[in-house]
Amino acid sequence: MSVISGIVPRSRTPDRFDLIVDGEPYALLSVDAIAALGLCIGRSIAGLEERIMRAAAELHVHDRALRIIAARARSKAELRRALVRKGEEPELVDRAIDRLSAQGFLDDAAFAQSFTRHKVLGGGQSRRRVQAELARKGVSREVTDAAIDVVFEEEQVDQRAIVEGVARRKLRSLTRLEPAVRRRRLYGFLARRGYDGDDIRRAMEAVGEELMDLDGTEE
Repeated sequence: MSVISGIVPRSRTPDRFDLIVDGEPYALLSVDAIAALGLCIGRSIAGLEERIMRAAAELHVHDRALRIIAARARSKAELRRALVRKGEEPELVDRAIDRLSAQGFLDDAAFAQSFTRHKVLGGGQSRRRVQAELARKGVSREVTDAAIDVVFEEEQVDQRAIVEGVARRKLRSLTRLEPAVRRRRLYGFLARRGYDGDDIRRAMEAVGEELMDLDGTEE
């Protein structure tokens, strides 16, 4: 028969309805899909099966994507990789991303700014390191550079002060080393974080006294 016998709202999921056909659950749909397909109780779904299944598949991918970004903010490319890796159809993934972008849930510029604030202000990372990490997340260089510029201007970021602060914190874990080893380890640590040579040298000059031996003897 394939006749709709019920359209039941999900109690914990707004705008989601179980489509009941011949007394059995058939598909989970949004209210928009139900309206677009003209579904109502008593109507046969003959000839609509493929469209209904497609709408249900699109909703599934959309909701899965929403759950992923609710757990942790991601770039568009990062979200796409995650969904495809989980076995979702690329075309449906792209449609979900477009929809989430239109809804304001996905915005690479906002994501890049938030990421930059966290990494620079909270983690003391360099501009170069942030650029590299955002590139790995699929954010374009243009969007990345614009986001970094905005954050550095709004937060009045002093790169030299950040490098110096990072150097002082790292020194706390190097106090038992010989002075020459301590200096070498500190330089390598700062270089790996993406700071350029000039910033590193200035930071090491600023913490020069702390690079002395524990008994007060200089290198």
